[in-house]
Amino acid sequence: MKAPFSEYLNSLMPGLKKLVELLGQEFSYVSVLSTDSKGLTVGISRHSKSVGNKTMTTERGTVVRVYRDGLYSEYALDRFDPQNPEAAAKEISETLNAQLEVLKANSCRIYETGPLPDEPLELFVEKETGVLPEEADLPGLIALLSEISEKGLALSENVLDCITRAQSTHICKLFLTKNRCLRQSYVYSEGSVALVVGRDGQNKVGYKSVSALGGPEIFPGLADKLEPAAKNAELMLDSERIVPGEYDIIATPGIAGLIAHEAFGHGVEMDMFVKGRALGADYIGKRVGSDLVTMHEGALCAENVTSYAFDDEGTLAGDVVEIDRGILKAGICDALAALRLGTVPTGNGKRENFEHKVYTRMTNTVFDTGTDSLEDMIASVKYGYLLEGVESGMEDPKHWGIQCIIQMGHEIKDGRLTGKVVSPVIMTGYVPDLLGNITMAGTFSEVEGSGGCGKGHKEWVKVSDGGPYLKTKARLG
Repeated sequence: MKAPFSEYLNSLMPGLKKLVELLGQEFSYVSVLSTDSKGLTVGISRHSKSVGNKTMTTERGTVVRVYRDGLYSEYALDRFDPQNPEAAAKEISETLNAQLEVLKANSCRIYETGPLPDEPLELFVEKETGVLPEEADLPGLIALLSEISEKGLALSENVLDCITRAQSTHICKLFLTKNRCLRQSYVYSEGSVALVVGRDGQNKVGYKSVSALGGPEIFPGLADKLEPAAKNAELMLDSERIVPGEYDIIATPGIAGLIAHEAFGHGVEMDMFVKGRALGADYIGKRVGSDLVTMHEGALCAENVTSYAFDDEGTLAGDVVEIDRGILKAGICDALAALRLGTVPTGNGKRENFEHKVYTRMTNTVFDTGTDSLEDMIASVKYGYLLEGVESGMEDPKHWGIQCIIQMGHEIKDGRLTGKVVSPVIMTGYVPDLLGNITMAGTFSEVEGSGGCGKGHKEWVKVSDGGPYLKTKARLG
């Protein structure tokens, strides 16, 4: 079925178009982004059940952006009366004009920017989904997750708890300017199982997830994640600490996605180029990886939780080849940063919600596949580790350092997995070295989108990332 566009936003549209017209008498560019996103979330553990309708991206509200004399301003509304757009126009105009006067009166240093283009465009997109979260069989979903949790608890006498979580969100967005009317509706979902195991006074957690562009129909697939999650948790009970050093490593698709996200996600967000905070600006057209490294970024380059039709500035979704056979070709860019840099936006302008400003943000960040089998990769390693399980990552875009916390490493010796496991593993390094040392890439690729990404310590949005198995060198500790 098609995910139906919000009737609430349709009811606002005539009044919002009038608001754009009224503000256009005073400002030379006006845009409106209105959102209406509904969700559900269910969590089941051994001793608790939780049900709610709030996810990372549920929201309802409107943000207005205006431009005059080289300056942009924004105003957010959590309520709008479509029968009286004149009142909203008066309130917005008075507030924003007062803000501009304060800037001028205090001699603030102002970054003047040109007007955004406003070519005529109409777009209406309703993406396919199986079930809408607002129409889901909630008792049935609770029963399903409870059954999965019970199965997890029965897998081993060491299992202390099995926590199952499911979230689904129906996103609807309306973007208007004088010449543009864009509407989109889509559903994304994510779920996870976390097996908590304990023995001899220590506890470990094995975690597996599912994510997709679609509705709650994906959640039965969580049952297939129980045994892999439990196996990893049990292996970590017997794990050892790694001896710090540089090793040959094989990254699973999840770890490849973590590297893609941290290495060439934030590092090529071009609003950081404007601020002089990213080393990537100096490497456009230069080698940053081996010939096996090709990387895509964009809402169109994969289908997962952040595969939208247009971004929060009304820029159509794209597929940017960031790295082509080791050469850094392009970054990603929101509309205002693009104006300031003299380039074009890439469809990566995203807000945490209507009350937050736009930043350049990632969508799908994915390594291309290669021609190598996992068996051949393992056979090629004299001594090293197969890394599995994403915990977290961080990057310093100004110096291109990367740090990733990984659940576990499977020891490889003389081309064979020994069965020995080290945990946890911290991977660090300089991004061009890490990518430059990639010598093998697998034929099978996965993209995962369970979680979110912050800009610094805040501004959380949905992202997904992935790729094939990759062989490289890295410093582990």
